[in-house]
Amino acid sequence: MAGKNILVITGSPRVDGNSDRLADAFIDGALVGENNVVRFDAGRMNIGGCKACDTCFTKGNACSFTDGFNTIAPEIEKSDVIVFVTPMYWFSFTAQIKSVIDKMYSFSHTGRNISEKESVLIACGGTDDEKDFDGMVSTYRLMANYLKWNDRGTLLAKGVNEKGEVKNTEFLKKAEALGKSL
Repeated sequence: MAGKNILVITGSPRVDGNSDRLADAFIDGALVGENNVVRFDAGRMNIGGCKACDTCFTKGNACSFTDGFNTIAPEIEKSDVIVFVTPMYWFSFTAQIKSVIDKMYSFSHTGRNISEKESVLIACGGTDDEKDFDGMVSTYRLMANYLKWNDRGTLLAKGVNEKGEVKNTEFLKKAEALGKSL
């Protein structure tokens, strides 16, 4: 049985931080099956915000402005599963991953079908209160519902702030198990 095409999009500008380690653990789990995994570290790419020019796909790329989104867009189209892995900044996604999400407008604006995918949200933050993730989780679920994606779950790694702190928790094992579940 052929595996799934899994796209992992990370949102942290910090190299080898908590969300990077969660992404690595998820990927390790996903690779146990015969899945194909592609990863983009959007937090370290040059991706500008959507300019609402409505010229999506008119110049051969998803976005008329040349940036890193145009390397991610083809993977969005061909993926079976899209996984967002991000630290929580001010109760939401990082600006870097939000730019990717905003530019996904290019698909719906041009009638390109990216529905019927599976999706996952993995987020981490220094807060000890899981309710602090509610804004991000709500946005993620609304987006998945709008795009007719099958939400395969969320993993919220609370209480991790300092670089590498997640390695002293159960969250890496949980991320790996979530990857294996696909």
